[in-house]
Amino acid sequence: MTTERSAKEGVTRRDFVKKVIAAGAVVAGAPLLPRLSRAAARDHILIGHPAPATGPIAAFGETSAWVDKFVVEEINKDGGILIKELGKKLPVKVKPMDTESNPTKAAEVASKLILQDKVDLMLVLHTPDTVNPVGAICERYQVPCISSVAPIEPWLTGGPYKWTFHYFWGLGDIITVFTGMWDEFGGQTNKTVGGFWPNDPDGAVWAVEFTKKLKGMGYKVVDVGRFPYGMQDFSSFISTWKKENVEILTGVPIPPDWATAWRQCHQQGFIPKIATIGKAVLFPAAMEAMGGNLPNGLSSEIWWTPSHPFKSSLTGVSCKELADSWTKSTNRQWTQPLGFDYAAFEIAIDVLKRAGSLDKKKIREALVQTNLDTVVGHIKFNEKNYSLTPLVGGQWVKGSKWPWDLQITYNKENPNIPTTGKMVFPIPR
Repeated sequence: MTTERSAKEGVTRRDFVKKVIAAGAVVAGAPLLPRLSRAAARDHILIGHPAPATGPIAAFGETSAWVDKFVVEEINKDGGILIKELGKKLPVKVKPMDTESNPTKAAEVASKLILQDKVDLMLVLHTPDTVNPVGAICERYQVPCISSVAPIEPWLTGGPYKWTFHYFWGLGDIITVFTGMWDEFGGQTNKTVGGFWPNDPDGAVWAVEFTKKLKGMGYKVVDVGRFPYGMQDFSSFISTWKKENVEILTGVPIPPDWATAWRQCHQQGFIPKIATIGKAVLFPAAMEAMGGNLPNGLSSEIWWTPSHPFKSSLTGVSCKELADSWTKSTNRQWTQPLGFDYAAFEIAIDVLKRAGSLDKKKIREALVQTNLDTVVGHIKFNEKNYSLTPLVGGQWVKGSKWPWDLQITYNKENPNIPTTGKMVFPIPR
Protein backbone atom coordinates (compact mmCIF):
# COMPACT_ATOMS: atom_id res chain seq x y z
CA MET A 1 0.00 0.00 0.00
CA THR A 2 1.10 3.58 -0.51
CA THR A 3 1.94 5.82 2.40
CA GLU A 4 -0.49 8.63 3.15
CA ARG A 5 2.08 11.15 2.00
CA SER A 6 2.76 9.49 -1.36
CA ALA A 7 -0.94 8.92 -1.87
CA LYS A 8 -1.65 12.62 -1.65
CA GLU A 9 1.45 14.07 -3.31
CA GLY A 10 2.10 11.76 -6.26
CA VAL A 11 5.24 12.17 -8.37
CA THR A 12 6.95 15.53 -7.93
CA ARG A 13 8.44 17.32 -10.91
CA ARG A 14 11.69 17.94 -9.00
CA ASP A 15 12.23 14.24 -8.31
CA PHE A 16 11.29 13.35 -11.86
CA VAL A 17 13.74 15.81 -13.42
CA LYS A 18 16.54 14.71 -11.08
CA LYS A 19 16.12 11.11 -12.23
CA VAL A 20 16.03 12.13 -15.89
CA ILE A 21 19.18 14.23 -15.72
CA ALA A 22 20.99 11.57 -13.71
CA ALA A 23 20.10 8.95 -16.31
CA GLY A 24 21.36 11.18 -19.10
CA ALA A 25 24.60 11.87 -17.28
CA VAL A 26 25.33 8.16 -16.92
CA VAL A 27 25.41 7.59 -20.65
CA ALA A 28 28.35 9.62 -21.65
CA GLY A 29 31.25 11.33 -20.10
CA ALA A 30 31.44 12.80 -23.56
CA PRO A 31 31.68 16.33 -24.94
CA LEU A 32 28.27 17.88 -25.21
CA LEU A 33 26.95 20.77 -27.26
CA PRO A 34 29.94 21.76 -29.43
CA ARG A 35 30.17 18.30 -31.01
CA LEU A 36 26.41 17.89 -31.19
CA SER A 37 26.03 21.05 -33.24
CA ARG A 38 28.10 19.56 -36.07
CA ALA A 39 26.08 17.04 -38.05
CA ALA A 40 27.93 13.81 -38.65
CA ALA A 41 29.15 13.33 -42.20
CA ARG A 42 26.84 10.58 -43.37
CA ASP A 43 24.68 9.74 -46.33
CA HIS A 44 21.29 9.58 -44.61
CA ILE A 45 18.94 11.37 -42.21
CA LEU A 46 18.78 9.68 -38.82
CA ILE A 47 15.63 9.85 -36.68
CA GLY A 48 15.67 8.51 -33.12
CA HIS A 49 12.52 6.77 -31.94
CA PRO A 50 12.41 5.63 -28.29
CA ALA A 51 9.24 3.62 -27.60
CA PRO A 52 7.90 1.20 -24.96
CA ALA A 53 8.31 -2.14 -26.75
CA THR A 54 8.25 -4.07 -23.47
CA GLY A 55 6.88 -3.49 -19.98
CA PRO A 56 3.46 -2.43 -18.64
CA ILE A 57 2.76 0.26 -21.25
CA ALA A 58 4.03 -1.80 -24.21
CA ALA A 59 0.51 -1.77 -25.71
CA PHE A 60 1.08 1.89 -26.55
CA GLY A 61 4.16 1.01 -28.59
CA GLU A 62 2.58 -1.91 -30.45
CA THR A 63 2.34 -0.05 -33.77
CA SER A 64 5.65 1.86 -33.59
CA ALA A 65 7.94 -0.60 -35.40
CA TRP A 66 5.38 -1.22 -38.16
CA VAL A 67 4.93 2.53 -38.76
CA ASP A 68 8.71 3.06 -38.83
CA LYS A 69 9.05 0.54 -41.66
CA PHE A 70 5.85 1.57 -43.46
CA VAL A 71 6.76 5.28 -43.66
CA VAL A 72 10.48 4.83 -44.37
CA GLU A 73 9.74 2.55 -47.33
CA GLU A 74 7.29 5.10 -48.71
CA ILE A 75 9.66 8.07 -48.33
CA ASN A 76 12.79 6.32 -49.56
CA LYS A 77 11.32 4.77 -52.70
CA ASP A 78 11.99 8.10 -54.44
CA GLY A 79 15.40 8.60 -52.87
CA GLY A 80 14.37 10.23 -49.59
CA ILE A 81 14.14 13.92 -48.70
CA LEU A 82 15.77 16.76 -50.62
CA ILE A 83 18.21 18.60 -48.36
CA LYS A 84 18.77 21.83 -50.27
CA GLU A 85 21.91 22.79 -48.36
CA LEU A 86 23.54 19.58 -49.55
CA GLY A 87 22.01 19.74 -53.01
CA LYS A 88 20.76 16.16 -52.92
CA LYS A 89 18.20 13.78 -51.53
CA LEU A 90 19.05 11.75 -48.46
CA PRO A 91 17.23 8.56 -47.44
CA VAL A 92 15.67 8.41 -44.01
CA LYS A 93 16.75 5.88 -41.40
CA VAL A 94 15.02 5.34 -38.07
CA LYS A 95 16.76 4.00 -34.98
CA PRO A 96 14.19 2.56 -32.53
CA MET A 97 15.14 1.89 -28.91
CA ASP A 98 13.07 0.17 -26.23
CA THR A 99 12.34 2.31 -23.17
CA GLU A 100 11.09 -0.80 -21.32
CA SER A 101 8.17 1.36 -20.05
CA ASN A 102 10.60 2.96 -17.61
CA PRO A 103 11.23 6.75 -17.35
CA THR A 104 14.87 6.33 -16.34
CA LYS A 105 15.51 3.94 -19.22
CA ALA A 106 13.76 6.37 -21.59
CA ALA A 107 16.17 9.13 -20.58
CA GLU A 108 19.10 6.76 -20.95
CA VAL A 109 18.24 5.64 -24.49
CA ALA A 110 17.50 9.24 -25.53
CA SER A 111 20.97 10.23 -24.37
CA LYS A 112 22.53 7.39 -26.34
CA LEU A 113 20.64 8.36 -29.47
CA ILE A 114 21.88 11.93 -29.15
CA LEU A 115 25.44 11.47 -27.91
CA GLN A 116 26.43 8.24 -29.61
CA ASP A 117 24.22 7.98 -32.70
CA LYS A 118 23.94 11.75 -33.21
CA VAL A 119 20.36 11.72 -34.44
CA ASP A 120 19.12 14.66 -36.47
CA LEU A 121 15.63 14.56 -34.99
CA MET A 122 13.82 12.70 -32.20
CA LEU A 123 10.30 11.26 -32.26
CA VAL A 124 8.79 10.07 -28.98
CA LEU A 125 5.26 9.05 -28.01
CA HIS A 126 3.31 7.11 -25.42
CA THR A 127 2.53 8.51 -21.96
CA PRO A 128 4.44 11.00 -19.80
CA ASP A 129 6.60 8.12 -18.52
CA THR A 130 8.20 8.02 -21.98
CA VAL A 131 7.62 11.47 -23.43
CA ASN A 132 8.71 13.66 -20.50
CA PRO A 133 12.14 12.14 -19.85
CA VAL A 134 13.02 12.02 -23.55
CA GLY A 135 11.87 15.62 -23.96
CA ALA A 136 14.03 16.66 -20.99
CA ILE A 137 17.10 15.11 -22.59
CA CYS A 138 16.36 16.76 -25.94
CA GLU A 139 16.02 20.12 -24.20
CA ARG A 140 19.33 19.58 -22.42
CA TYR A 141 21.22 18.81 -25.61
CA GLN A 142 19.26 21.11 -27.92
CA VAL A 143 17.94 18.45 -30.25
CA PRO A 144 14.60 18.99 -32.03
CA CYS A 145 11.94 16.59 -30.79
CA ILE A 146 8.38 15.77 -31.87
CA SER A 147 6.27 14.17 -29.13
CA SER A 148 2.73 12.96 -28.55
CA VAL A 149 0.34 10.62 -26.72
CA ALA A 150 0.66 12.36 -23.36
CA PRO A 151 -2.03 14.79 -22.21
CA ILE A 152 -0.96 18.42 -22.42
CA GLU A 153 -0.95 19.21 -18.69
CA PRO A 154 1.32 16.31 -17.58
CA TRP A 155 3.57 17.11 -20.55
CA LEU A 156 3.76 20.78 -19.54
CA THR A 157 5.14 19.85 -16.11
CA GLY A 158 8.45 19.19 -17.87
CA GLY A 159 8.52 22.61 -19.54
CA PRO A 160 9.11 25.28 -20.58
CA TYR A 161 10.07 23.78 -23.93
CA LYS A 162 12.18 25.25 -26.70
CA TRP A 163 13.24 22.15 -28.67
CA THR A 164 10.31 19.80 -28.02
CA PHE A 165 6.99 20.16 -29.89
CA HIS A 166 3.93 18.23 -28.79
CA TYR A 167 0.53 17.35 -30.24
CA PHE A 168 -2.32 15.76 -28.27
CA TRP A 169 -5.40 16.76 -26.28
CA GLY A 170 -5.65 18.38 -22.84
CA LEU A 171 -7.34 17.41 -19.59
CA GLY A 172 -10.06 19.98 -20.17
CA ASP A 173 -10.94 18.10 -23.35
CA ILE A 174 -11.07 14.70 -21.70
CA ILE A 175 -13.09 15.94 -18.73
CA THR A 176 -15.58 17.43 -21.20
CA VAL A 177 -15.80 14.13 -23.09
CA PHE A 178 -16.09 11.98 -19.96
CA THR A 179 -18.77 14.12 -18.35
CA GLY A 180 -20.51 14.49 -21.71
CA MET A 181 -20.94 10.72 -21.85
CA TRP A 182 -22.13 10.65 -18.23
CA ASP A 183 -24.57 13.53 -18.70
CA GLU A 184 -26.35 11.65 -21.48
CA PHE A 185 -28.02 9.68 -18.69
CA GLY A 186 -29.20 12.74 -16.76
CA GLY A 187 -30.46 11.89 -13.31
CA GLN A 188 -29.84 8.17 -13.63
CA THR A 189 -26.67 8.36 -11.52
CA ASN A 190 -26.05 9.93 -8.13
CA LYS A 191 -23.04 11.85 -9.58
CA THR A 192 -20.67 10.18 -7.09
CA VAL A 193 -17.36 9.46 -8.81
CA GLY A 194 -14.63 7.14 -7.58
CA GLY A 195 -11.11 8.21 -8.55
CA PHE A 196 -8.54 5.57 -9.55
CA TRP A 197 -5.37 7.56 -10.13
CA PRO A 198 -1.87 6.03 -9.95
CA ASN A 199 1.32 7.49 -8.51
CA ASP A 200 2.78 8.59 -11.84
CA PRO A 201 2.88 11.89 -13.80
CA ASP A 202 -0.55 11.23 -15.33
CA GLY A 203 -2.18 10.27 -12.05
CA ALA A 204 -0.72 13.18 -10.11
CA VAL A 205 -2.10 15.76 -12.54
CA TRP A 206 -5.37 14.00 -13.41
CA ALA A 207 -6.31 13.68 -9.73
CA VAL A 208 -5.97 17.41 -9.14
CA GLU A 209 -7.65 18.56 -12.35
CA PHE A 210 -10.50 16.03 -12.32
CA THR A 211 -11.30 16.63 -8.65
CA LYS A 212 -11.38 20.40 -9.06
CA LYS A 213 -13.47 20.44 -12.23
CA LEU A 214 -15.84 17.61 -11.30
CA LYS A 215 -16.67 19.24 -7.97
CA GLY A 216 -17.40 22.47 -9.82
CA MET A 217 -19.83 20.53 -12.03
CA GLY A 218 -21.77 19.15 -9.08
CA TYR A 219 -20.08 15.75 -8.77
CA LYS A 220 -18.89 14.24 -5.51
CA VAL A 221 -15.36 12.80 -5.87
CA VAL A 222 -14.17 9.88 -3.74
CA ASP A 223 -10.37 9.87 -4.02
CA VAL A 224 -8.72 6.77 -2.52
CA GLY A 225 -5.20 8.17 -3.04
CA ARG A 226 -2.34 7.39 -5.37
CA PHE A 227 -1.13 3.82 -5.78
CA PRO A 228 2.06 2.27 -7.22
CA TYR A 229 2.34 0.24 -10.40
CA GLY A 230 1.86 -3.47 -9.85
CA MET A 231 -0.37 -3.22 -6.79
CA GLN A 232 -2.15 -6.55 -6.29
CA ASP A 233 -4.87 -5.90 -3.70
CA PHE A 234 -7.44 -3.14 -4.23
CA SER A 235 -9.85 -4.39 -1.56
CA SER A 236 -9.58 -1.24 0.56
CA PHE A 237 -10.33 0.94 -2.48
CA ILE A 238 -13.35 -1.15 -3.41
CA SER A 239 -14.62 -1.08 0.16
CA THR A 240 -14.42 2.71 0.18
CA TRP A 241 -16.21 3.02 -3.16
CA LYS A 242 -18.97 0.73 -1.89
CA LYS A 243 -19.30 2.66 1.37
CA GLU A 244 -19.52 5.99 -0.47
CA ASN A 245 -22.05 4.57 -2.97
CA VAL A 246 -19.90 5.33 -6.01
CA GLU A 247 -21.83 4.90 -9.26
CA ILE A 248 -19.21 6.26 -11.68
CA LEU A 249 -15.61 5.04 -11.72
CA THR A 250 -12.84 6.92 -13.53
CA GLY A 251 -9.05 6.99 -13.59
CA VAL A 252 -5.89 6.66 -15.65
CA PRO A 253 -4.16 3.39 -14.66
CA ILE A 254 -1.85 1.28 -16.80
CA PRO A 255 -3.56 -1.75 -18.39
CA PRO A 256 -2.29 -4.47 -16.00
CA ASP A 257 -3.36 -2.51 -12.90
CA TRP A 258 -6.81 -1.84 -14.30
CA ALA A 259 -7.29 -5.51 -15.19
CA THR A 260 -6.38 -6.52 -11.63
CA ALA A 261 -8.65 -3.91 -10.05
CA TRP A 262 -11.62 -4.55 -12.38
CA ARG A 263 -11.50 -8.30 -11.74
CA GLN A 264 -11.51 -7.65 -8.00
CA CYS A 265 -14.40 -5.18 -8.36
CA HIS A 266 -16.48 -7.97 -9.93
CA GLN A 267 -15.31 -10.56 -7.41
CA GLN A 268 -16.30 -8.28 -4.55
CA GLY A 269 -19.66 -7.27 -5.99
CA PHE A 270 -18.85 -3.71 -6.98
CA ILE A 271 -19.99 -2.89 -10.51
CA PRO A 272 -20.63 0.85 -10.97
CA LYS A 273 -23.20 2.05 -13.48
CA ILE A 274 -20.41 3.65 -15.56
CA ALA A 275 -16.66 3.00 -15.70
CA THR A 276 -14.84 5.51 -17.90
CA ILE A 277 -11.13 4.85 -17.79
CA GLY A 278 -8.26 6.62 -19.51
CA LYS A 279 -5.11 4.86 -20.78
CA ALA A 280 -5.88 1.31 -19.61
CA VAL A 281 -8.86 0.46 -21.82
CA LEU A 282 -7.64 1.88 -25.12
CA PHE A 283 -6.40 -1.36 -26.64
CA PRO A 284 -8.06 -4.48 -28.08
CA ALA A 285 -5.31 -6.70 -26.65
CA ALA A 286 -5.91 -5.29 -23.16
CA MET A 287 -9.63 -6.04 -23.48
CA GLU A 288 -8.99 -9.62 -24.56
CA ALA A 289 -6.48 -10.12 -21.74
CA MET A 290 -9.17 -9.32 -19.15
CA GLY A 291 -11.05 -12.42 -20.13
CA GLY A 292 -14.74 -13.26 -20.06
CA ASN A 293 -17.27 -10.46 -20.27
CA LEU A 294 -15.24 -7.97 -18.21
CA PRO A 295 -14.60 -5.46 -21.05
CA ASN A 296 -18.28 -5.12 -21.95
CA GLY A 297 -19.50 -1.55 -21.49
CA LEU A 298 -16.20 0.01 -20.44
CA SER A 299 -15.89 3.54 -21.84
CA SER A 300 -12.92 5.76 -22.60
CA GLU A 301 -11.54 8.66 -24.58
CA ILE A 302 -10.98 8.12 -28.28
CA TRP A 303 -8.19 10.00 -30.05
CA TRP A 304 -8.13 8.14 -33.38
CA THR A 305 -10.08 5.49 -35.30
CA PRO A 306 -10.43 4.32 -38.90
CA SER A 307 -13.65 6.37 -38.96
CA HIS A 308 -11.86 9.69 -38.42
CA PRO A 309 -12.27 11.94 -41.50
CA PHE A 310 -8.60 12.87 -41.98
CA LYS A 311 -6.04 12.05 -44.67
CA SER A 312 -2.27 11.65 -44.79
CA SER A 313 -0.18 14.62 -45.90
CA LEU A 314 2.39 12.13 -47.21
CA THR A 315 0.30 9.91 -49.46
CA GLY A 316 -3.33 11.01 -49.17
CA VAL A 317 -4.41 7.72 -47.58
CA SER A 318 -7.45 7.91 -45.31
CA CYS A 319 -7.56 6.76 -41.70
CA LYS A 320 -9.46 3.67 -42.81
CA GLU A 321 -6.87 2.87 -45.47
CA LEU A 322 -4.07 3.23 -42.93
CA ALA A 323 -5.86 0.90 -40.50
CA ASP A 324 -6.55 -1.58 -43.29
CA SER A 325 -2.85 -1.59 -44.24
CA TRP A 326 -1.93 -2.36 -40.63
CA THR A 327 -4.44 -5.20 -40.39
CA LYS A 328 -3.45 -6.67 -43.75
CA SER A 329 0.24 -6.68 -42.76
CA THR A 330 -0.14 -7.88 -39.17
CA ASN A 331 -3.52 -9.65 -39.02
CA ARG A 332 -4.21 -7.56 -35.93
CA GLN A 333 -7.01 -5.15 -35.04
CA TRP A 334 -6.39 -1.43 -35.40
CA THR A 335 -5.34 0.42 -32.26
CA GLN A 336 -5.44 4.12 -31.46
CA PRO A 337 -1.68 4.87 -31.35
CA LEU A 338 -1.42 3.83 -35.00
CA GLY A 339 -2.64 7.20 -36.23
CA PHE A 340 -0.44 9.17 -33.86
CA ASP A 341 2.69 7.14 -34.63
CA TYR A 342 2.06 7.81 -38.31
CA ALA A 343 1.34 11.53 -37.78
CA ALA A 344 4.69 11.97 -36.01
CA PHE A 345 6.37 11.01 -39.26
CA GLU A 346 4.08 13.26 -41.28
CA ILE A 347 5.26 16.19 -39.16
CA ALA A 348 8.90 15.08 -39.26
CA ILE A 349 8.99 14.70 -43.04
CA ASP A 350 7.22 18.02 -43.58
CA VAL A 351 9.64 19.78 -41.22
CA LEU A 352 12.75 18.29 -42.83
CA LYS A 353 11.55 19.23 -46.30
CA ARG A 354 10.87 22.81 -45.27
CA ALA A 355 14.11 23.13 -43.29
CA GLY A 356 16.18 21.89 -46.25
CA SER A 357 18.98 21.38 -43.77
CA LEU A 358 20.24 19.08 -41.04
CA ASP A 359 21.22 22.03 -38.89
CA LYS A 360 19.27 21.53 -35.68
CA LYS A 361 18.43 25.20 -35.26
CA LYS A 362 16.93 25.29 -38.75
CA ILE A 363 14.94 22.12 -38.07
CA ARG A 364 13.63 23.68 -34.87
CA GLU A 365 12.63 26.85 -36.73
CA ALA A 366 10.73 24.74 -39.27
CA LEU A 367 8.91 23.05 -36.39
CA VAL A 368 7.82 26.46 -35.10
CA GLN A 369 6.29 27.20 -38.51
CA THR A 370 4.40 23.88 -38.82
CA ASN A 371 0.93 24.22 -40.36
CA LEU A 372 -0.10 20.75 -41.52
CA ASP A 373 -3.14 18.52 -42.04
CA THR A 374 -2.43 14.97 -40.83
CA VAL A 375 -4.27 11.72 -40.13
CA VAL A 376 -4.94 12.99 -36.57
CA GLY A 377 -6.11 16.45 -37.61
CA HIS A 378 -4.53 19.87 -38.15
CA ILE A 379 -1.18 20.54 -36.46
CA LYS A 380 -0.07 24.09 -35.69
CA PHE A 381 2.07 24.63 -32.60
CA ASN A 382 1.32 27.52 -30.26
CA GLU A 383 3.69 29.69 -28.21
CA LYS A 384 4.04 26.87 -25.65
CA ASN A 385 5.03 24.39 -28.38
CA TYR A 386 1.87 22.27 -28.41
CA SER A 387 -1.05 21.67 -30.77
CA LEU A 388 -4.39 20.32 -29.61
CA THR A 389 -5.93 17.37 -31.45
CA PRO A 390 -9.65 16.47 -31.47
CA LEU A 391 -11.13 14.09 -28.90
CA VAL A 392 -14.33 12.05 -28.80
CA GLY A 393 -15.59 9.30 -26.51
CA GLY A 394 -16.75 5.74 -26.84
CA GLN A 395 -17.45 2.33 -25.41
CA TRP A 396 -16.35 -1.28 -25.85
CA VAL A 397 -18.95 -3.76 -27.08
CA LYS A 398 -18.78 -7.33 -28.34
CA GLY A 399 -17.58 -7.40 -31.93
CA SER A 400 -18.23 -9.43 -35.04
CA LYS A 401 -14.88 -9.60 -36.83
CA TRP A 402 -12.89 -9.08 -33.61
CA PRO A 403 -13.77 -10.10 -30.03
CA TRP A 404 -14.26 -6.47 -28.95
CA ASP A 405 -15.03 -3.29 -30.87
CA LEU A 406 -14.53 0.28 -29.68
CA GLN A 407 -17.47 2.36 -30.89
CA ILE A 408 -17.59 6.16 -31.01
CA THR A 409 -20.65 7.12 -28.98
CA TYR A 410 -19.95 10.79 -28.15
CA ASN A 411 -18.79 13.53 -30.53
CA LYS A 412 -20.50 16.73 -29.39
CA GLU A 413 -17.32 18.85 -29.50
CA ASN A 414 -16.13 17.32 -32.80
CA PRO A 415 -19.23 16.44 -34.85
CA ASN A 416 -17.11 16.02 -38.00
CA ILE A 417 -15.94 12.74 -36.46
CA PRO A 418 -18.94 10.40 -36.93
CA THR A 419 -20.40 8.24 -34.19
CA THR A 420 -20.41 4.51 -34.86
CA GLY A 421 -22.65 3.32 -32.02
CA LYS A 422 -24.79 4.26 -29.02
CA MET A 423 -23.62 4.01 -25.43
CA VAL A 424 -24.98 1.15 -23.34
CA PHE A 425 -26.08 2.14 -19.82
CA PRO A 426 -25.63 0.89 -17.17
CA ILE A 427 -22.62 -1.42 -17.54
CA PRO A 428 -23.98 -4.91 -18.28
CA ARG A 429 -23.76 -7.20 -15.24
